[in-house]
Amino acid sequence: MADALFRAIAPTPFVTVQDAGRRGWRRFGLAGAGAMDKMSLVIANALVGNRPTEAVLEFAYAGGEWTVEAASCRIAVAGGAFAVTVDGTPVPSLASTVLRRGQTLRIGGATRRVWGYLAVAGGFDLPLAFGSRATHARTGIGGFEGRAIRAGDTLPLRGNEAPNEPERFLGDDPEEDGPCRVVPGPQDDYFDRESLSLLLSGAYQATWQQDRMAYRLDGPRLTHVKGYNIITDGIVPGCIQIPGTGQPIVLMRDAGTVGGYPKVATVVEADLGRLAQTRPGGAVHFKAISMMEARAVRQRFLARLQLIAEEVNSPLPRAAV
Repeated sequence: MADALFRAIAPTPFVTVQDAGRRGWRRFGLAGAGAMDKMSLVIANALVGNRPTEAVLEFAYAGGEWTVEAASCRIAVAGGAFAVTVDGTPVPSLASTVLRRGQTLRIGGATRRVWGYLAVAGGFDLPLAFGSRATHARTGIGGFEGRAIRAGDTLPLRGNEAPNEPERFLGDDPEEDGPCRVVPGPQDDYFDRESLSLLLSGAYQATWQQDRMAYRLDGPRLTHVKGYNIITDGIVPGCIQIPGTGQPIVLMRDAGTVGGYPKVATVVEADLGRLAQTRPGGAVHFKAISMMEARAVRQRFLARLQLIAEEVNSPLPRAAV
């Protein structure tokens, strides 16, 4: 039997293989990578019956054109209301569907949001690198040859035929509103009280300077009282660095492991995906919470992720097919 493959015909730039990211390697200088929006990763996988952390294709703004070289393949797209068609026929948003050999999948844009996720039932048959299939393109580690997917690339599938089961759908996208919650520090003492107040009360905008490594924001300028250089120390996704410009830089999934700018606060994981989905020009607001509150937020977020599979475990209504 010929290999079962998923072929990129005309992928958009920067499509990469991502999963929940690699853990335990930051102390060795290796970034965790992983999906920018973990909630959408879990949703895409649940729609095709995968485990929540299975590797998917992550794309920005639109996904491009793909085809399947297998008997059949169940797919689903999550992250936003992206315009999905199979051989020109629209596919309902947040629903699974089956591609037959030679059919063309097109993933157009969404009215809002940035990051989308394409999951295939059974997953991609790619090797693990440091315990994960997530792509970290700057180091060439993980995913498909450690890089973004290009036209003509073929990703091996674990199965040659889609499981014989009903299609799944998600009725409501579980997006939260409100400010992004942050825990102050660890270098909030590098700023005066007025600056801290500005961070929490001011209106910031996402700029076009955004990628998997960091998002630069534009808004009220924060004033350093101890300078804007520190002895390099550890950083994690969600850290808000304040360089000499006084404008916040929010570190994302591909951020390095150390940095030399003071960090005024850190966005909690539950809200980092929502911030990542903010398009250029979109508003970003922050709200300070305590470490104890942050732990409770994390527990609720993890519990919410575990419930996704139950919410999509329903046949697709006939009217939506």
